[in-house]
Amino acid sequence: MEQYYDAFVYVANWGSHEFMLRLPRTLLDPETAAHYCVEAPVATAHTTGEHVILSFSSEDEEGDFDEDGEEWMSALLPLRAELAAGDLRALYLAWLRCAQEELLDDEAIEPPVPPGLGDLSASLSAFVEFMRIDEDLLAVAAERSASLKETRLTAGEMERRLQALPDEDKHQLLLRLGGGQATQAQTELLRQLREIDQKSSATNSDGAGGRTAGELLTAAEEQTEARVRREEEQAARERARRAAEEAAARAAYLDGLATREEQTWRQVETMVETKRPKEYDQAVQLLKDLRDLAARRHNTSAFDARLRDLRARHTRQPALLDRMDRAGLGRV
Repeated sequence: MEQYYDAFVYVANWGSHEFMLRLPRTLLDPETAAHYCVEAPVATAHTTGEHVILSFSSEDEEGDFDEDGEEWMSALLPLRAELAAGDLRALYLAWLRCAQEELLDDEAIEPPVPPGLGDLSASLSAFVEFMRIDEDLLAVAAERSASLKETRLTAGEMERRLQALPDEDKHQLLLRLGGGQATQAQTELLRQLREIDQKSSATNSDGAGGRTAGELLTAAEEQTEARVRREEEQAARERARRAAEEAAARAAYLDGLATREEQTWRQVETMVETKRPKEYDQAVQLLKDLRDLAARRHNTSAFDARLRDLRARHTRQPALLDRMDRAGLGRV
């Protein structure tokens, strides 16, 4: 990474994830990176020559993994361009993983919260999955993250920001643009504008106080408990709905069965006489239906008498009797 590569991904089938990025120091301030990447091995940043090298790691030995990592590089690589353009969300997410792993003191203050945590790009979503960041912890963190729409500059604001840039910076941007480096010029311009926004946000938030790692974890735990309760309540309502539908369907079926009860008893007799396992199974199911119909009418004695007679006439068919016993249609 120090000499040749700009990105590196490593995954192992025992749950290890490692991701590294190299960016020029002119595009990512080493002090800014170090402010977010605070705990080895989860998130670290170090400088070498003209570059900043970011290292991210996630471990989960309890999972059952079977992955070769081929798709991770293409999914995560766009983060380099986003960071180069001044988008610090990946760095904040790395800090959040450090908090999730309880590697930070409970009183550790979170770094500046970048906008857009509630609207992640595809690469950032992949980073959340790669780093195994808890969804409830991310939701809590995003509560103080402005939406990207709110931070999008109007034409007038853009003009004022451009006027505020030093002449030398504007001169260099124009040189790049004229030299066919439009992408690099755009990246540099976005980075500088974001730096202005970040400095402004830091100034405006002085005295407001950031949240501590402990506060974030506690809020995430409470949110998880609330979400689990909501999911359990929803599941209970769904079970009750399905049970009501099944009960209504069963009642309708028994209503129809009441009109053909004698026909059904004859059908049972015919199936039993075939001495075929499949027919036995169907006969036993019909007997259970007839039993439920008798219980519904509060007249089980008549059903019990006919069941005893049926069993007595087929004592030489143990396979049938075994099926009846297992269905609760034993001797009465």
